[in-house]
Amino acid sequence: MSVNITLLLIMGALYAAGIYLVLERSLTRVVLGLAMMTNATNLLLLATGGFAGLAPLFNSEIPPEDYNDPLPQAFILTSIVISFSVTAFMLGIIYRSWVLGRQDEVQDDIEDRRVASQSSYDAEDDADVPEDTTEFTPAEEAEEAPGSQRGAGNGSTGEAKR
Repeated sequence: MSVNITLLLIMGALYAAGIYLVLERSLTRVVLGLAMMTNATNLLLLATGGFAGLAPLFNSEIPPEDYNDPLPQAFILTSIVISFSVTAFMLGIIYRSWVLGRQDEVQDDIEDRRVASQSSYDAEDDADVPEDTTEFTPAEEAEEAPGSQRGAGNGSTGEAKR
């Protein structure tokens, strides 16, 4: 099986342009980047299918190696459906953003700027963790604890004795 270099070059260019557009702040460019990346993924799945062959319909005279693999085609159809739904969702977000704020750029809010200006040290995350972090009481303390059934021999587990 030989790989078509043209498909690989087009796929690489679509992935590169798609990733570049996804990293932009404009939601319209993000949608275009997602569309490019899904088309590149479809080309990747097409390239994995190998050479074009016969339809995967069973006939006893045709050897099995002449058939085309239907699985990449099914993956491509699934990818098309998923990309359509993600694109529709993103277009809804863009429309809502345009109706509310008359812009489609994602802005930093005050909390984002505050978090970005902090140092990376967090006292809670970087604190020493004690060796024993269990929430259960040890067996020695559990016997003396009120409501404990372990040391009680007064028939508190009467169902088992019957």
